[in-house]
Amino acid sequence: MTTLMIQGTTSDAGKSTVVAALCRWLARRGVSVAPFKPQNMALNSAVTVDGGEIGRSTALQALACGIEPHSDMNPVLLKPQSDRGAQVILRGQVHGNMDALDYHGFKAEARDSVLAAWQALRGRYDVIIAEGAGSPAEINLRENDIANMGFAEMVDCPVLLVADIDRGGVFAQLVGTLELLSATERERVAGMIINRFRGDPALLGDGPRWLAQRTGKPLVGVLPYLQGLILDAEDSVGLQGVETDNPGLRVVVPALPRMSNHNDFDPLRLHPRVSLTFVGPDRPVPPADLIILPGSKSTRADLAWLREQGWEAVLQRHLRYGGKVLGICGGFQMLGRAVHDPDGIEGEAGSTEGLGWLDMETRLVAGKQLHNVEARLLPEGVVCEGYEIHNGITEGPALEKPLVEIGARPDGAVSDDGQLMGCYVHGLLDHPEAAAALLKRCGLEGEAAVDYQAHRLAELDRLADAVEQHLDTQQLRRLIP
Repeated sequence: MTTLMIQGTTSDAGKSTVVAALCRWLARRGVSVAPFKPQNMALNSAVTVDGGEIGRSTALQALACGIEPHSDMNPVLLKPQSDRGAQVILRGQVHGNMDALDYHGFKAEARDSVLAAWQALRGRYDVIIAEGAGSPAEINLRENDIANMGFAEMVDCPVLLVADIDRGGVFAQLVGTLELLSATERERVAGMIINRFRGDPALLGDGPRWLAQRTGKPLVGVLPYLQGLILDAEDSVGLQGVETDNPGLRVVVPALPRMSNHNDFDPLRLHPRVSLTFVGPDRPVPPADLIILPGSKSTRADLAWLREQGWEAVLQRHLRYGGKVLGICGGFQMLGRAVHDPDGIEGEAGSTEGLGWLDMETRLVAGKQLHNVEARLLPEGVVCEGYEIHNGITEGPALEKPLVEIGARPDGAVSDDGQLMGCYVHGLLDHPEAAAALLKRCGLEGEAAVDYQAHRLAELDRLADAVEQHLDTQQLRRLIP
């Protein structure tokens, strides 16, 4: 069994993408391979085959390997609930809420979960491609580190260091990071990858040779900037480019501070007749045919933010002029009369008045619902796969007219006039028939929607092709026998 770890000089250096690329490259060669991220902080998550929850980017890497995502692949997932606190997920299940200082002390215990998960994967796969978090040179996070070099040293695996040239200063990124590592940590760096290069690598001149001489580390290759690459992001929507300007249906999404699973909207970004806009704080809201309220890790706090930003009046005007509103998960909860959190599951205990357009109320309760589901869109009867990740029980007369059916269980609600829709199921728009049916309700007809799963697989093959063409695969094979 071999483990190779990919670490980055910065956040968003491309670690997740490089891991997905290597996983796909190895899987195409017939290698039994699995991804592993010891610790992740993200609000985009996926439900695993064993009924757990992991980061969405790790689930995408599992798809690259041709295997089902499992909670062992991301044993520690931190889901921010505020600027100082997060929900801690251990091996797929909620452990509790912690502030940053408490978690720093908890990392020694979390280390046991990381090692147990890695050992479990060792017994099932020949190769593990592990992914770091942030940068290994973050001095303030070195104590009890389980995310970067701390993990690599625990399991004694080599590391490839990835740097993003598109943000500039790539040589400083690599040299500076290596300088801040300890001697044993520098020793286990087996090579470097320059990521997101635009143009001819010959433009780097003598830089790669100088870098190798200065650091004593080989350059494994220069990966190109892949134009138009859209894959499930680890977290921040702000790093992706969030506006498309296509003629047709105008879709607007408020960029909630604690928005979760914004990958729900990636199929709309690719749709040739959908103009998608995320609207951040203090930004004007453009005209829309459809406004989608997304999932939220802290529904009551994000509902308060919506009100502070004037969205309640925007939505009322939108509905008055015949616009449509779709709520997904937390966004669906917001459409009811109230959201109650008596036990403080998502923040301070209490209740918040909802937008009040659907006759229902939600009570947050312990025990997160984690299910991969097959849903049937009503009344069209289109069947698609999706997933549920939520706390809360929603009750009320509005549920008598559901949006979808999961087995024999109704889910969601549709207003009598059809302007308001919502449900707990994520991933409806990934499926072309379901997406086309929903968009038709909003006024877009005669256009096939994107098959997002087919798109994912095509993009993963594109990444694997880049490995073949631009990295030194002989060096890689020495690291991954």
